[in-house]
Amino acid sequence: MTNPNSTPRRLVAVVVTYNRLDKLKVTLARLLDSPEAELAAVVVANNASTDGTSEWLATQTDPRLDIMNSTENTGGAGGFEMGMRRAMEAHNPDWLVVMDDDGRPEPGGLAAFHALPAGKWDAVAAAVYFPSGEICEMNRPSRNPFWHAPEFLRTLFGGGRSGFHIRPSDYEGSGLQIDVTSFVGFFISADAVRKIGYPDPALFIYGDDGIYTLGLTKSGGRIGFEPSVRFEHDLTSFQGKSGVEKTAVQRGRLTPLWKVYYYHRNLLILYRMAAGVLFWPALLAVIPKWLLKARHYGEDRAIFMRLLRAALWDGLLRRPGLSHAEVLRRSK
Repeated sequence: MTNPNSTPRRLVAVVVTYNRLDKLKVTLARLLDSPEAELAAVVVANNASTDGTSEWLATQTDPRLDIMNSTENTGGAGGFEMGMRRAMEAHNPDWLVVMDDDGRPEPGGLAAFHALPAGKWDAVAAAVYFPSGEICEMNRPSRNPFWHAPEFLRTLFGGGRSGFHIRPSDYEGSGLQIDVTSFVGFFISADAVRKIGYPDPALFIYGDDGIYTLGLTKSGGRIGFEPSVRFEHDLTSFQGKSGVEKTAVQRGRLTPLWKVYYYHRNLLILYRMAAGVLFWPALLAVIPKWLLKARHYGEDRAIFMRLLRAALWDGLLRRPGLSHAEVLRRSK
């Protein structure tokens, strides 16, 4: 149903994929089921997949598809930068919506976005669920605890992630303003992209979405969490019996080892953006916890420490640092 206070928006989707052809097929089918009035085009940023993705994409004939095949894997950050830039330059969007290959709108999700009042937000975070219907924890948006007293106090007194992430009850509410969100079901206006630019491809993976969306908020952009706009994140192959997703962290360690560098470097950059003048006191609490992680790496402890040192150095200097090839070399 169209909101009488809304105006037609030319929406272009950006999907980043790497070696998950089975997931990509489902996502593209879901997107292309939407009428052109809801979705004008779909840019697929194929990050040098080696599982037949390029060959399958070459057989697709839907005129709304715009396929980009990278010659190298530039990570999630590079894929989103490449895809968003293409969408802006080639498809004249009013809005973009971005997702990984295993994230997709629920039926009616795009229609719900178009029903939102025009001018309400500069960006919109969807409510992201598992296909089973449970809230997807890794895509739960948040408010910066260093900017908001209630979130700061909840986090300070042991709230953990629930201290600064929105609450499950918010998924039943009417929406609220947030500061940070993920790139699964993230809608952003073309005007906002023109204002703040594109994700930093040098981030490769981890935190690129948080850094980008927090940067939008710091620039004065308004990001709204809208529970009526629903997405699903098909992490079923990574879920345990409890329904909680497993990530690259297994038994307290990141695997493969090269992820240690990006995870810690990018978190430092994000923490500095979020904390401002409180960054250095906060760092005194963070660094010892990171050093203690070495106990989980056994015979790979020396590699962990080598990558962590490089991450700390480059993160504190806020520089891109090592090339991916060098990160891989140092992880052996």
